[in-house]
Amino acid sequence: MSEGAEAERAALAVVERPVTVVDRVVSVGLWTVGLSWMIPVMGTMMATAVFLPSDRTDWLNRLYCWGQIRLTGARYRTEVHPDIDPERPYIFCQNHVNLLDHVTMYNATPHFKQGLELASHFDIPVYGWFMRQRGTIPVHKGRRDAFDKLREGFDKELSQGHSILAFPEGTRSRTGRVGKFRKGVFMAAAELGAPVVPVSVTGMFEILRPGSKVFRPGREVTVTIHQPIETEGLTPAEVPALARRVQAVVAERVDRYWESKGTAG
Repeated sequence: MSEGAEAERAALAVVERPVTVVDRVVSVGLWTVGLSWMIPVMGTMMATAVFLPSDRTDWLNRLYCWGQIRLTGARYRTEVHPDIDPERPYIFCQNHVNLLDHVTMYNATPHFKQGLELASHFDIPVYGWFMRQRGTIPVHKGRRDAFDKLREGFDKELSQGHSILAFPEGTRSRTGRVGKFRKGVFMAAAELGAPVVPVSVTGMFEILRPGSKVFRPGREVTVTIHQPIETEGLTPAEVPALARRVQAVVAERVDRYWESKGTAG
């Protein structure tokens, strides 16, 4: 077994220990408190969305994200590259590990960030209406015009000065490592000349594993906002290399984290 594989196995052992009664009791408490926080705050956000555009009430979204992170007991820290311009819209590309990815990253920079959601989710009662009101960009999976619709959504948000938060893996990691990045987001970025920012999140995988409802609170969570990568002038032939480059930047930070956990363990 390679050194990297051994480090990964050692790191995953930390979160793959048997679930105890205490874990379950703590998780029930955290889900209860979390929902008690989410329902009134999101209800307020939904009500204000009727009268005001979502970027005018971004403070409510930030309050919600702040509360959800605090309720995990996470020791939260951010590392933001000095080249990040708070006045410039970006396409942030983050690794995808669990249901809290959006709230984990959102407050790391002052940008208003629009998200992506499968178009089918817009049919979910209440939730779908809120996503539509907020301006969330639908992803029309399987349609011939899926990319055109995605590009139109990106263009609309960027032209308003909004940033976009995307998860190019397209699915949550089952190992904590960063998977292959799909090209759609990068094709849109290149066509629009929008800068792409790699984002690495570590520590959140241990708090809530994909497919699990058991919280393991109290970990250190770090959000690393890397240097922006310009896309102006890129040709379609250069898009795959862009996707690989961004994936490599995100993965390098995540891999270092797992290797450090393996060494410590």
